[in-house]
Amino acid sequence: MRIAVFGANGPTGRRLTGQALAAGHEVVAVTRRPGSLPARPGLSVAVAEATDPAAVDAAIGGTDAVLSALGARFSAEAVTTYSASADAITGAMARHGIGRLLVVSSSIADPHWRPTGAHFFNHVLDPLVNRRLGRTLHADMRRMEDVIRGTDLDWTLVRPSGLFEHPVVTDYRTAETSADGVFTARADLAAAMLRELGEGRYVRKAMGVITTAVKPNIAKLMWNEGVKKK
Repeated sequence: MRIAVFGANGPTGRRLTGQALAAGHEVVAVTRRPGSLPARPGLSVAVAEATDPAAVDAAIGGTDAVLSALGARFSAEAVTTYSASADAITGAMARHGIGRLLVVSSSIADPHWRPTGAHFFNHVLDPLVNRRLGRTLHADMRRMEDVIRGTDLDWTLVRPSGLFEHPVVTDYRTAETSADGVFTARADLAAAMLRELGEGRYVRKAMGVITTAVKPNIAKLMWNEGVKKK
């Protein structure tokens, strides 16, 4: 399958691109920074800003599916990256007749998500970091989800919990709407997206993804992923 990956040079996008190539897919890496992607068999690069409809339209032509791993930083200002890119990507897909879309969102988009047994996270870190510092970012994620739900595409909203680095894929879990857990390794997130691309268990649904085999330091994770960098 020939797939377009948005955010291909980001931390999740690199995992997704690598795993897709290893699985035998052709990948069109859509990025603003083409020099950061080394040449690999099966990989082509399209230079585009994900919020630019014309650039997105040119980038995804000839692909069979689109996977987005775009990210943005926490900000006190309004965030529009997610919703604006959703408008551009879904519009271009409709024009090209591309039906399958998987987009990384967040467990925070589920208003009822509260991981079982995670008292400190639920009552201290989540209100402080996700729902205060990350308020504008997650508001735009919800707008992105609304844009995508309003299309006729075969979409899947992929909702990880706190993202962290781990070198290999683990025995991750998925669930409809959101998954009961605090952490998601990027390797597992990428693997879950590619498996869903093949299986189609969560078409026109949200899919939660969590990692249970390993756990990072939660305070360090929140700082590195939400505040220091994205």
